[in-house]
Amino acid sequence: MSRTTRSVLRIVSCATVATLALSACGSGSKGSSGSGGTVKVGLITKTETNPFFVKMKEGAEKAAKAEGVQLMTAAGKFDGDNSSQVTAIENMVSAGVKGILITPSDSKAIVPAIQKARAKGVLVIALDTPTEPQSATDALFATDNFTAGKLIGEYAKAVMAGESARIATLDLAPGVSVGVQRHNGFLQGFGIKEGDSSIVCSQDTGGDQTKGQTAMENCLQKDPSINLVYTINEPAALGAYTALKAKGREKDVLIVSVDGGCTGTKAVQGGTIAATSQQYPLKMAKLGVEAVADYGKNGKKASGYTDTGVTLITDKPEKGVDSKDTTFGLANCWG
Repeated sequence: MSRTTRSVLRIVSCATVATLALSACGSGSKGSSGSGGTVKVGLITKTETNPFFVKMKEGAEKAAKAEGVQLMTAAGKFDGDNSSQVTAIENMVSAGVKGILITPSDSKAIVPAIQKARAKGVLVIALDTPTEPQSATDALFATDNFTAGKLIGEYAKAVMAGESARIATLDLAPGVSVGVQRHNGFLQGFGIKEGDSSIVCSQDTGGDQTKGQTAMENCLQKDPSINLVYTINEPAALGAYTALKAKGREKDVLIVSVDGGCTGTKAVQGGTIAATSQQYPLKMAKLGVEAVADYGKNGKKASGYTDTGVTLITDKPEKGVDSKDTTFGLANCWG
């Protein structure tokens, strides 16, 4: 769940914007709105260059072409950039979108802007990250992030096989629902609660590789005996591995993670990461575009939560923990 990068927002026809650019693509003539025009779908991601969101955008573009609708896209300048996402919503509503798909950078702060859009009849669907409350959007298409964390927690527990754990958790950021859910799922899967004495260090990484390395360095200074590392995503895991390798600890510390991107899956294949929970951004985007197209063409509103699936990927399976190998992971990865 490595999403901290800088992005440049661009203007490509279909909307007049000021401080935030929207790009339009995948236009078609098959879909029609209630007023007889082409259905417009908005996609707002956390950043533009993170592989997860790049793949999500690709999935949305492909689905828009298949559905004959016009896709408008925007993104924050960095992970946590709520202001740019608010501006994007406002610009898209002004441009006449029928629905907006959004991965919220701030699950709570984005809610007022979403409420205004919905009040104007715009269907709003969260992808990947739920709002707080989840009911602030019409629907949610996402990984069950708690389950994703739980899977790697169960796997880590099985690998440790009774060995005394000294755990470092390399988390996302305070209050971000995805990070909280994965963290809590890992704890439940491992069979411990927050505050357990086996957790010897917890650091926020923003899902960034460099910050993951720094966080791991800090944790090793605090407790050199760490033997298990949970990471919010694979970039943070790779940063942790770099720090461990510098200390000669890379072979005796278990690293587990979440995301399932191609780089992360290859890291599992190479033994850098023991296991990861793979999620599917292409599916999120495809379902989202189809839902907005259906709303624009037929007036049918999507609602509730749709689980887009998660799979534990490892080449060293453990009895009692469902998993697939990296051959499956590489065939289904993204980025």
